[in-house]
Amino acid sequence: MIDHRRLGRELELFVSDPLAGAGLPIWLPAGAAARHAVEEYVRELERRAGYQHVYSPPLGKRELFERSGHLGYFAEDMFPPMRLSADDEFVLRPALCPHHALVFAARGRSYRELPLRIAELGGMYRAERSGVLGGLSRVRAISLNDAHNFCALEQVGEEVGEILRLIREAHAALGVRPAGFRLSLRGPGQRYVGDDAQWARAEELLRDALAGMAYAEAPGDAAFYGPKIDIQIVDAAGRESTLATVQLDFDKPERFDLSYTDRDGSRRRPVMVHRSLVGSMERLFAYLIEVHEGAFPAWYAPVQLAVLPVGPGQAAAAADLARRGEAAGLRVEVDADGSLGSRVRDAARRRVPYVAVVGAREAAGGRVALRLRDGRELDPMPVAAALELVTGVVAARSADLLPH
Repeated sequence: MIDHRRLGRELELFVSDPLAGAGLPIWLPAGAAARHAVEEYVRELERRAGYQHVYSPPLGKRELFERSGHLGYFAEDMFPPMRLSADDEFVLRPALCPHHALVFAARGRSYRELPLRIAELGGMYRAERSGVLGGLSRVRAISLNDAHNFCALEQVGEEVGEILRLIREAHAALGVRPAGFRLSLRGPGQRYVGDDAQWARAEELLRDALAGMAYAEAPGDAAFYGPKIDIQIVDAAGRESTLATVQLDFDKPERFDLSYTDRDGSRRRPVMVHRSLVGSMERLFAYLIEVHEGAFPAWYAPVQLAVLPVGPGQAAAAADLARRGEAAGLRVEVDADGSLGSRVRDAARRRVPYVAVVGAREAAGGRVALRLRDGRELDPMPVAAALELVTGVVAARSADLLPH
């Protein structure tokens, strides 16, 4: 069976070490390169969609999480507070929303600024029990692609629709295959904040956003502060989990006394829309490693182009090709050790999408022979043409290795 933990070891993407602690994987250079490419893409996608990015600390004073409701409703999933003195306790945050509420509250706001979209790829922590931890799919230190969109009630429908569009765009580029949509609602025996009217209105807005789409209802799976739309994935073992989410929250604006000045000069509460396009980097890559079997699309492959000189006489030509590839923005590696056959096999084992073989004839003519990860071999071509081919596929974020 395909297992991201095994592939993670074989491809040197990440490592889990007991000395670091269970549920605290360490990203190795290859995994970090792939993750960085995905993070850059998501940030740029958000920026073009009107999001403003912030940085906030992964811990806060106990009072912050008392105000947000997390200590009252979510304490069993949080790490214990850290006491520095009798009146100074800090908590590792289980979510980014309290800090983003403080971003909104940093100054007065006007209706002209809404929707205000605050985004961050930030760290948060969950005190998961050791028995449920595994690889990247369930961890204690989480790097979440998160955002909180503050909007007027009448803007919620359009805002949620736009978020769902962004989710579809990001998933198509990454190769994510959603297993379905789920409307997560309140259920019996659970603790929730807010009144029935707020919940009814929030559920109505999310149902309207899902109009025309197939989805399943999941009573009892709502967040403690509001209903949500969850986009589900299924891993290689058939386990279902949530990757992306859209959540409505009338509660945090009340708790943090958030308001904006409306057209008539009155003060109004914004609605807080929690959303994640691709979830945490950890769960995302657990899924991507398995669904692609380690052979990522070229745009976020750790090494995009491996340059293999046939012999020492082609070392200078190989180095020049690598320099030109790096200058074009590619992640390039030169491998000159061992037989050509063993180097080709090693590049295939590491799922490198493009291998450039430089022999004496190619070096003399300023040409290169490209081999594709799927076994196809292209006729020798000028170096500039080869780099144009690779950079074109990368720029298009295509799942194919040849341009259409």
